[in-house]
Amino acid sequence: MPFILKKFKTILGQKVQFFLQNEVGLSISQSQKLLAKGRIFDENHKKLQNGQILHCEYINVALFEGHTRGLKPIFTTKDFAIFDKPSGIMVHPISRDTKYTLLDEIRYHFGEKANLAHRIDLETSGLVLITRNRLADIELKTMFENREYIKKYLALVKGKIDKDIKIDTPITKDGGMIGVKMKVDISGKESTTLIKPLKYDENKRQTLVEATTLTGRQHQIRVHLDSIGHTIVGDPIYGVDEVIADKYLNKELSKEDRMKFIGHDRLMLHALYLAFEYDGITYKTYSKQSFP
Repeated sequence: MPFILKKFKTILGQKVQFFLQNEVGLSISQSQKLLAKGRIFDENHKKLQNGQILHCEYINVALFEGHTRGLKPIFTTKDFAIFDKPSGIMVHPISRDTKYTLLDEIRYHFGEKANLAHRIDLETSGLVLITRNRLADIELKTMFENREYIKKYLALVKGKIDKDIKIDTPITKDGGMIGVKMKVDISGKESTTLIKPLKYDENKRQTLVEATTLTGRQHQIRVHLDSIGHTIVGDPIYGVDEVIADKYLNKELSKEDRMKFIGHDRLMLHALYLAFEYDGITYKTYSKQSFP
C-alpha cells in the first residue's frame, strides 16, 4: 500500500501547518499539499484544514511511501532519471487504495522530492522521464509544456500503411459515455502526429509504425491512428464498442472477453525514444524493451 497512515501526538493550541513542519518534519509545500488533499485527520478521522488550531490529542497523516518490485531506472543524473516502464503499470496512484505504480519506484529510489515530468497510459510501455529535485522539476515540466523534446513511439496498427503520413487534425473531448475518450474535431486543440511505416505483416494485416508526436494531447497517437482507420492493435477504448470500453475501464472485462472483443491482452503502443537538451547537454535515450 503506497499510502501509510502515521499517528503523531499533537501540541495543543498550535496551528496544524506549523505542527506538520516543526514536529512531523514536512516542508511548507508538503504540509499545504497534504492539507489541501484531505490527508490530515484528527483521532475521529475528521479532516483538518490549513490554519486550523489543534484541539485534538493525536493527528493522523496519510503519507505516500514508495516500495519497489525490482524496477530500476535505465539512466540517471543528479537532476533526473529515465524509467523503462512495462505495460500494465500506472504511473501515478488514482486513490489511496492503489497498490503499486511507477511513483512507488520513483520515491523508493530517489525520495520524496522526485516526481514525474510527464505521463504515459497504463498499457503503454516505454520511457518515462522523472525529476529528482524542485528546480529540475520546474525546468523539465516546462520543457514538455513548450514541446522542446523529441518523442517517438512504436505502434502496431490494423491494416496496411505503405507511406509516410502527417496527421494534422485537432483533438477534443469525445463527450460520450466514455469520459476519458477523445476525438478529432475542428473545434479541438491543434495536434500533429507523424507516422512512418516500418514493417507490414501480410498474414495478420498489421503494420508496425513509428509515430512522432509534435504536440502532446491526451491519447493523441491512439486518436489520430483510429481516425484514419488504423486503430492500434489491442486498444480497449478506440475502435471498439463503447459498452466494451466501459467494461474495460470498470475492470469488468475478463481476459477471455478482452481477447474476444479487443483481440490482444495489451495496447500495442511503446514509448521508444526520448531526446531533449538540459543544462547545455543533449540527451538521447532508447527503450531497452523488445516490442512487439
